[in-house]
Amino acid sequence: MKKKLIRITTVPLSLDKLLEGQLRFMNEFYSVTAVSSEKDYLEQIGKREEVETFHVEMTRKITPIHDLISVVKMYFFLKRIKPFIVHTHTPKAGIVGMLAAKLAGVPIRLHTVAGLPLLETKGTKRKVLDWVEKQTYNCATKVYPNSKALRDIINQNNYCTSDKLKVIANGSTNGIDTSHFDASLFSEEETSNLKKKLGIQATDFVFIFVGRIVADKGINELLAAFSQLNKEVNRVKLLLVGPLEQDLNPLSFETINEMDTNSNVISVGYQNDVRPYFAISNCLVFPSYREGFPNVVMQAGAMNLPSIVTNINGCNEIIIDNKNGLLIPVKDENAVLQAMKKTHSDTDLCFKLQQNSRQLIVSRYEQSLVWNAILEEYRTFEK
Repeated sequence: MKKKLIRITTVPLSLDKLLEGQLRFMNEFYSVTAVSSEKDYLEQIGKREEVETFHVEMTRKITPIHDLISVVKMYFFLKRIKPFIVHTHTPKAGIVGMLAAKLAGVPIRLHTVAGLPLLETKGTKRKVLDWVEKQTYNCATKVYPNSKALRDIINQNNYCTSDKLKVIANGSTNGIDTSHFDASLFSEEETSNLKKKLGIQATDFVFIFVGRIVADKGINELLAAFSQLNKEVNRVKLLLVGPLEQDLNPLSFETINEMDTNSNVISVGYQNDVRPYFAISNCLVFPSYREGFPNVVMQAGAMNLPSIVTNINGCNEIIIDNKNGLLIPVKDENAVLQAMKKTHSDTDLCFKLQQNSRQLIVSRYEQSLVWNAILEEYRTFEK
């Protein structure tokens, strides 16, 4: 009889996009149940991944009463089914899942850290979030930062003892299926048709951003830099792929205005399949303020794109400066501009970066390598 494994995220989108395929893989070796909020969406993922689901409403905001209710519901669920492993992802699922699992006496309690949103907060809110983070790690038996630099940040902030921390494989939460993210899957006719649909000319140089359209992703700096680039060079486009979220982390008025009025900025919103958009682009620009281990940068590399990324944890492990992309400082509009000008004008450099991009992803982050490393980690607890 297979041991029970519970995987928990705050919202199902994380199960859907950050752990796609992994739940089904783990279900071959363990009896997997996926736990998250948004019941209908969660059940869709359960069917796709062929795993059981359990619905617990959780929020991404600070909501103590609601969170306490979530902990109680999670506790009774875990008490009833008695899993061998509970493995949480994302901050709120971390504290809810780890606390409930400890109270319920679950022997193996694992938490993956794929970024620390609290790093961008200050004052009383930062103190509260620091305390919550420490409690999450305190309740866990093992904590997995998904990048080496993130492990160092956790150590620097004294969230837990260093012996509790481990980076699995070369980093990443799910790796990348390089047979799926492969530019050769898209014909010239397909890319040409999509370009025509979006008003992109064959001679245009296309910069692409993929992710949530929010301030913390560096969108204000990106739009300001592109606006300037647009005045200096011809035949450039900026393709924005992702949902505009003006709730928790809004963009500036100037940025929204630039997106609305600049005909060379093309916003296509959230897309289930981002590959066709990578296939018509020349370079990823990802000026994020903070990351864990960004899938987008791996996806772009697998699709033969060089990347301009900020010199932050995760990004600076995937991208080697001047080998498969360019590293730039955080929150530096001029640095974004100069890097975009460089990749646009220096065709030899751009070609070199492009030639190295896919090979570096395949050799370090192929999905099967990551999945098997996580499975092996689970198995160590059975010995």
